[in-house]
Amino acid sequence: MRNFNHVQINKQELQRIEENNKRFYVTPEGNRYPSVTTVTGHAKKAFFAEWRKNNPDEAKRVTVRGTRFHSLVEKYLNNEEMDRKKINFADLFLFSQAEVEIDKIDNIHLLETTLWSDTLKLAGRVDCIAEFDGRLSVIDFKSASKEKPASDIKEYFMQATAYAIMYQERYGKAIDNIVIIMSSEDGMVNVYQVNPIQYVKELFDTIKEYNSSAELVL
Repeated sequence: MRNFNHVQINKQELQRIEENNKRFYVTPEGNRYPSVTTVTGHAKKAFFAEWRKNNPDEAKRVTVRGTRFHSLVEKYLNNEEMDRKKINFADLFLFSQAEVEIDKIDNIHLLETTLWSDTLKLAGRVDCIAEFDGRLSVIDFKSASKEKPASDIKEYFMQATAYAIMYQERYGKAIDNIVIIMSSEDGMVNVYQVNPIQYVKELFDTIKEYNSSAELVL
């Protein structure tokens, strides 16, 4: 088992609020910002709502799968003991096949920590900010039923781009690498790496569209 180094930096947890299936965070200054996932997932909200309605059992299964996968990764990165004999086989399969990529992480700055940006007027909980192969990166962990092309996960890249901006705003250090580690039930593990600068414009356009739709509702 790896022993991951954790960098000591100031962290601050934000209050989370759920309203009308939307998530908001309250900043220390009292600002209420929508979550990154609420905004970046807004365009596909109706599609996924319909899919969940028509596939309730599968929707529940993939939600539980993602939660359990994240929990295993978080425990591992926190250097917690893991009795693999007691872990559900399907969960262990997804984690174990991704472990070789997770082991490329070290010098962890943030793990499951809230961040926010007064520039973006967004907030959220980042999976991980750490070095990946020695390069400071925003790292996200995803589980999937099957391998996905990068073109299908643009919202993941936008989310990570938002966290890169938030981290620079909060801690004064730029991040030029995004890492998405995706472990799939079909036996594939994909590591997508991009520079967040590629998604800055798309992120701002998405925020603008979300804010416009929110104003129409009001």
